[in-house]
Amino acid sequence: MAKPAGGPQGAQVRFDLSDISAMDTAGAWIIRRFMTKLGGDEAVTLDGGNAGYLELVKALPAELRDPQADNGPPRTLADRAFQPIGKAVLAMWDDTVAAMYIVGSAVRGAQLKVGRHSGLSPAAIVNQIDRMGVQAVPIVALMSFLIGAIIAQQGAFQLRYFGAELFVVDLVGILQLREIGVLLTAIMIAGRSGSAITAEVGSMKMREEIDALKVMGLSPIGILVFPRLVALTIALPLLTIIANFAALSGAALVVNIYSGITLDTFLARLQEAVDFSSVLAGMIKAPFMALIIGIVASVEGMKVGGSAESLGKHVTQSVVKSIFVVILIDALFAIFYSAINF
Repeated sequence: MAKPAGGPQGAQVRFDLSDISAMDTAGAWIIRRFMTKLGGDEAVTLDGGNAGYLELVKALPAELRDPQADNGPPRTLADRAFQPIGKAVLAMWDDTVAAMYIVGSAVRGAQLKVGRHSGLSPAAIVNQIDRMGVQAVPIVALMSFLIGAIIAQQGAFQLRYFGAELFVVDLVGILQLREIGVLLTAIMIAGRSGSAITAEVGSMKMREEIDALKVMGLSPIGILVFPRLVALTIALPLLTIIANFAALSGAALVVNIYSGITLDTFLARLQEAVDFSSVLAGMIKAPFMALIIGIVASVEGMKVGGSAESLGKHVTQSVVKSIFVVILIDALFAIFYSAINF
């Protein structure tokens, strides 16, 4: 209830709030709007009522600010061009710090001590090797068999014009053992096992199981991530060996059909073309790629929020980032091998 007080020269309006039994923010905002129209705090006084209601009315601003004013100065062309780059660089730095935290926490939280209940669990590692390695053998072997057959078929078709079909064995052997074998195996594992790690860790994060582990005084990284990193480091080199055998088998079958190169000739030429350094050059990459896949997948899993949309987003980012970093690592190894003439 508003009542004028004083004479016409100094008209003062008084709001009597004594009869108000309940007030929310909307009701306080209505009173505040009337106060603003009547001249503000200098021309209006509030009497009676709950002290909390009076404080609520006084805490509200005299008027709402224009939302356009919070956008800051207009963005220039340079801002539009370089701001996404800056955000990407900062996000890359944050991912690097998170990856280093994952590695340090995994090693520290594993507690490699015999006889301790919180130590490394061989059963967990064997279980992860079965899921990431043994169960991946069929798809890895099939894909590698087809890739080796395709490379051999295309190589034989092109080398036929030069009368050098026998050298397709050199092409398949060196390319498969040094580059294609470990690279394609790592890409398949990134899509298969990396996404699974992100989904598992992310779902645990959504259900607050990771927070529960922290409350119990346990290291979530040491319990959840470390067995998966160890399993990937063991499984990926073994899968690479299987992939190399499958690819060479596919190549031997195709060159026998297309070019009439027998298995004995294929093996003899392969032994001449490939030495131990070619095999070693590919196998050295496998543990590094396995660690990269596991770390990237774990980092993305730890970023998952409380929604299914967030889980799907980070699973996708895990696969994309893993494949990108794996290809980058392969390129760096190729440059390094070239520099040392290996």
